Amino acid sequence: MLEGKNIVLGVCGSIAAYKSALLVRLLVKAGANIQVVMTPDATNFITPLTLSTLSKNPAHVNYFKADTGEWNNHVELGLWADMLIIAPASANTLAKMANGLCDNLLLATYLSAKCPVYFAPAMDLDMWLHPATRANVAKLQSFGNTLIPPGNGELASGLYGEGRMAEPDEIVSFLTSTLKKKQLLANQNIVVTAGPTYEAIDPVRFIGNHSSGKMGFAIADELAAMGANVTLITGPTAQISKQPSVKRIDITSAAEMLTICQSNFAEAKACIMSAAVADYTPAHVAQQKIKKQDGNLNIELKKTTDILKTLGEQKTKDQVLVGFALETNNEEENAISKLQRKNLDFIVLNSLNDAGAGFQKDTNKITIIDRNLQKTVFDLKTKDAVAQDICLKVAQLINQ
Repeated sequence: MLEGKNIVLGVCGSIAAYKSALLVRLLVKAGANIQVVMTPDATNFITPLTLSTLSKNPAHVNYFKADTGEWNNHVELGLWADMLIIAPASANTLAKMANGLCDNLLLATYLSAKCPVYFAPAMDLDMWLHPATRANVAKLQSFGNTLIPPGNGELASGLYGEGRMAEPDEIVSFLTSTLKKKQLLANQNIVVTAGPTYEAIDPVRFIGNHSSGKMGFAIADELAAMGANVTLITGPTAQISKQPSVKRIDITSAAEMLTICQSNFAEAKACIMSAAVADYTPAHVAQQKIKKQDGNLNIELKKTTDILKTLGEQKTKDQVLVGFALETNNEEENAISKLQRKNLDFIVLNSLNDAGAGFQKDTNKITIIDRNLQKTVFDLKTKDAVAQDICLKVAQLINQ
């Protein structure tokens, strides 16, 4: 998977820099073309000569070559790279990357790069756990950069815990797995819906629900990581996609979601409907704010168009349609009924009776039931892990 890839390897000032030599060796052995860019502090831990010898290319440290004054063109380096890997990535460099600072050649190359960026942190336990570092990592991930998680073990300080840079062979395996994943749904057009809908009562008030959109956003991000062209249609939510390639369309009401779904469905290979769409909407929307009065306020409601059923009636045999069922009683019976009535390929069932499942949470517990009524029960997982299970099922159906 790495053969012929152009890789810029960034090396920062960390005791883990000694691992960079083996990482370069493994990447070269895998057939990659390597250019090393070091921060000035990195040269205190490993010499440019070592890394240039192993990579078969000069190891760059400064903007200019001291002997000739020739410019080490960070723009060309960024454009040349198929991927940029920063390993080890120190707390200092992570902070600078997250905030756009540019005081060395590696950071200039990072800001110029058009390719996927991977970073493998290396630091002491307390530094790794510090809220500032956690915020910087989250910010980098929101830019679409990929974290190669650190491992547990004895640290340079003598403490034991998380913060060790991933081992070189683990990094190579991570990169290979990531590249393989990107081939699973390469160039497939997939629509995802997420979040709640808000049904207006008057210019101020609405009928809504507690959906946060976390599950739908996690699914959209995972599909993009698998190479899909993702259109994410979302109701009002504070969620932000971690994958810059995801095309986000914001809507408010069920009617708006119906319109946008129909306009995108025909070109989609798959559609995953995880949004919590309102079943009812006010029959009449007041043009002015309704004033408080004595007595009760009665609001007449009318049914919204069933988007999932509408798409199920339109879908072709080559399309995959996925629905969700959030139930409180007779869970499987209700889910199977929905699966069959709406012509779905599979349905994702979760119950509010399961601890850790439901709206607003970072975890979920699901059961997948396919059109042949084959059932797969999953343990409680993070929503990111649940998204992986759902997207793998979609990929299996598409690639059959």
